[in-house]
Amino acid sequence: MNKLFKILIIGIFTFSTVQCAKETPLIQTASNTQQDLEKQKRDSIREDSIKRAQERIRFFTLVFPKNKKDSVMSAFLKKYPEEERYIILALNRLDNKNRWRADTLVIPEKIENDFLKYSPFPKRLDELEPVNKMVFFSYAIHAFAVYENGNLKKWGPSSLGKKATPTKTGLMFSNWKKEVAISTSNSEWILRWNFNIHNTLGIGWHQYDLPGFHASHSCLRMLEEDAKWMYSWADTWVLTNNGQTEQAKGTPVIIFGESDFKTKPWLKLSDDPAANDISVEEMNDTFVPHLDKILKEQENSEKIRRHAYLSLSKSDNGKRAV
Repeated sequence: MNKLFKILIIGIFTFSTVQCAKETPLIQTASNTQQDLEKQKRDSIREDSIKRAQERIRFFTLVFPKNKKDSVMSAFLKKYPEEERYIILALNRLDNKNRWRADTLVIPEKIENDFLKYSPFPKRLDELEPVNKMVFFSYAIHAFAVYENGNLKKWGPSSLGKKATPTKTGLMFSNWKKEVAISTSNSEWILRWNFNIHNTLGIGWHQYDLPGFHASHSCLRMLEEDAKWMYSWADTWVLTNNGQTEQAKGTPVIIFGESDFKTKPWLKLSDDPAANDISVEEMNDTFVPHLDKILKEQENSEKIRRHAYLSLSKSDNGKRAV
């Protein structure tokens, strides 16, 4: 009996030891997998930074002396054709109407037709992949960026609220739009391709003067070409009860960063082509805290719009049948 008991004890001990030996690697494997994922993510961000640095276009500075401003501007207009001037002015946060404001311009050594090649925003944001459409406005570098499922679709210059009337920062959603709107601050200000993002505060993006500094009354100014493109691209809200109830939100928009309302950050590009670059980490810090809300609203919006589309299709089929 004692001998049998000893055999059972040894068997149980051996079985337990084997089980522990089998289970321990599973814990280590899970831990290693998580570590591997984190390492891959860090490596991907690092590779993106290196690649962006390698692709950076060099800049030089063109100064307009006060006593020779007209002659230097005349030479500038003769040297660069209209398409190239558009790019140069946009990089300096100016439109053609306000080119006279320039006292200094940063000019690319190589003019690229693809404006995305000048982007200070990351070309890819993996964490943003589940989001169909996303818009960012950076106060610090006077620029906006558009992403689709984590891929940079478009970017461009902007002019946000001046110091006396700053633009509200944080997460908002596009709602109503109007091709031609009249400013509530001044009836003489015509705002083309206006897309509202904060109904009670009257904040929206639209075409208006880009003077090379933050100058708006809290709205988000853009070049007309960009504002027109955004007008067609972004989604409006969905209302019910004769426009009294919001049923679904539009495209998510985040306004972030700070400005000292004095410096022009793009002028640093002649010394450092990556001076205005916003890192993947900074972009993640900007939107990841809002990601759950953005995805929840996106899911609701898709559901509401799908239902509205199906209802409209049934209605149209019914009319055809009659």
